[in-house]
Amino acid sequence: MEYTNLGTSGLKVSRVALGCMSFGGSGDVGGGWSLDEDAAEPIFRQAVDLGITFWDTANVYSSGSSEEITGRAIGKYTSREDVVLATKVFFPVGDGPGGRGLSRRAIMEQIDASLTRLGTDYVDLYQIHRFDPDTPVEETMEALHDVVKAGKARYLGASSMWAWQFATMQHAADLGGWTRFISMQNQYSLLQREEEREMFGLLAHQGVGSIPWSPLAKGRLARPWGQTTQRSENDPMGKRYVDEANAPIVGAVGRIAEGRGLPMAQVALAWVLRNPVVAAPIVGPTKEHHLADAVASLDLELTDDEVAELEAPYTPRRPSGYS
Repeated sequence: MEYTNLGTSGLKVSRVALGCMSFGGSGDVGGGWSLDEDAAEPIFRQAVDLGITFWDTANVYSSGSSEEITGRAIGKYTSREDVVLATKVFFPVGDGPGGRGLSRRAIMEQIDASLTRLGTDYVDLYQIHRFDPDTPVEETMEALHDVVKAGKARYLGASSMWAWQFATMQHAADLGGWTRFISMQNQYSLLQREEEREMFGLLAHQGVGSIPWSPLAKGRLARPWGQTTQRSENDPMGKRYVDEANAPIVGAVGRIAEGRGLPMAQVALAWVLRNPVVAAPIVGPTKEHHLADAVASLDLELTDDEVAELEAPYTPRRPSGYS
C-alpha cells in the first residue's frame, strides 16, 4: 500500500479508500446489493490486510446501518488509532429540522448521531455531502468549525458541487477565521471527466486533495459494455452511465486490459490515480477481488499511447451528482 497526505494537510491516508456504502442491514437502502454485517466481514479483514486505512461512510448510507457496521468492524478487525475514519452530513435522515441540510441545527445533531452509530468520540474527516442552497455558507462553515473545536472531527471535507460554490465556502472560512476544507469527494472517472475543467484547478491552487467517488462508474468500467450486475440494475446512481456514448470508452479500457492481461478495473483505476490532485479513489467493494484489483492498480503505469487511447472517445457532458 502507498500512503499520501490529503491535500497539503498533515493527514496521511492510504491511496485507496474503502467505500462503506456497500455495507448495510438487510432491507435497508441498497436495492439488494449491499452486504450485511456477516457478508462484509471478509471485506473488512481484507482491507486491513492490504493496508487500506482510509474508510469512508455517511449518515445516510443504508439508513445509518453502514456507520454502525463500520464502527463495529473497527473494533473487531483493527483499532481506532489505525483507521482514518470519514463520514458525511446533508441528505435526509429524519423528518425534523435537524434531519437534513447543513444548518447549525442539522450539523450539531447529525455529528452526534454519527459518532453514536460509529462508536467513537471523533471522526478524522467530517464531510458535507452536498452544497446546501437553503443555508448561508457562513452558518455552515462556523458550525463545522465548532465541531472541529469541540474535538468531534479532526478535519473537514466537501463533496460534489460546482467549483464556485466550493470557492465561496472556502472564502467564508477564511473571512471568519474558521476551519477550511482539506478534501473534495467528487465524481471522477473515464466516463465523467468534467471536474477537469474547473474543480481540479481550484483544488490544486488551494492545496485540497481529491478523493473521487465512483472511479469505476459504478462498475461500468470494470466489465465489457452491456454486461450487468445486481448493483448496476438496482443502484439509481449507476443509471447515469448507461448512455451509448460511453461504449467506446469502455471498449478502450477492455482492449488495454486484454493486451496487458489485467482486469479492466485495474486499468480504469490506474488512469484515475494518474491525476496529481487525486489522493485516494474510493472503492466500494462487494467482492474480495474488488479491493485486490484496486491495490494492484497502484503499480500499473500506463503509457502515453494507452492514456491517449483511453481519453480519445470522451465527449463533453453535463456534470452530474451535484444534488
